[in-house]
Amino acid sequence: MTQHAQTALITGGAGGIGQALARRLQARGVRVAVTSRDAARLQGLVADLPLALDATTPEGLDQALAACRAAWGGPPQLLAHCIGSTLIAPLHRTRPLQARELMRVNLDSAVFALTAWLDALRQASASGAAVLVSSVVARIGVANHEVISAAKAGVEGLARGAAATYAAHGVRINVVAPGLTETPLSAGLTQQPEMRAAAARQYPLVHAEGIQSADEVAAVIDWLLSDQAGRITGQVLPVDGGFSAIRPLVR
Repeated sequence: MTQHAQTALITGGAGGIGQALARRLQARGVRVAVTSRDAARLQGLVADLPLALDATTPEGLDQALAACRAAWGGPPQLLAHCIGSTLIAPLHRTRPLQARELMRVNLDSAVFALTAWLDALRQASASGAAVLVSSVVARIGVANHEVISAAKAGVEGLARGAAATYAAHGVRINVVAPGLTETPLSAGLTQQPEMRAAAARQYPLVHAEGIQSADEVAAVIDWLLSDQAGRITGQVLPVDGGFSAIRPLVR
């Protein structure tokens, strides 16, 4: 691997946060691989190495890392696992198959991604930094979010444990926990004027648009992956306008 540029793998890189992060990483000279299960979505994406595969599975992740090694001569030093889904429903209206699929996409995929990446780093005797994506609903109880809260809380526990295990190997692992963010995944909510107005009332830090942007979340991920955060590991950083920590003034 040449030493003049870092490399990064963004799983779920076709999404709003993934693409915002890819733009930021490329702007500082990082070569970026992104994954998507839908080959059509890779057309026109920001990516040096677009990979059409299912990065929720161990097999897909092995393919992604093999492609990175083939293209760059070694594993990506940086990992951002941005794959996720959501379900807004109380437990009594959540079917077992829905719960299992939510766990698979959000928690199982994070376990598989981190395992494959760490194995690749160890084989190359390399260090690196990873960021996983949680949610504000893992930080504070939000009605009708029981299963996604459980899945994302698992992601946070995974990151803390792995950060402890691999710190001695020069590997940093952190988490961001966004609040409501304007992305294609959340479009069903964010495109509703009443939801935007409700967010403006519930989030203490006033936002001009009512809802934060994908780039605002990507900026924090980018920083955590950078050398500027070289002493940060095992942390969960909420990017939620204070939603999980402070109460807004009544407006």
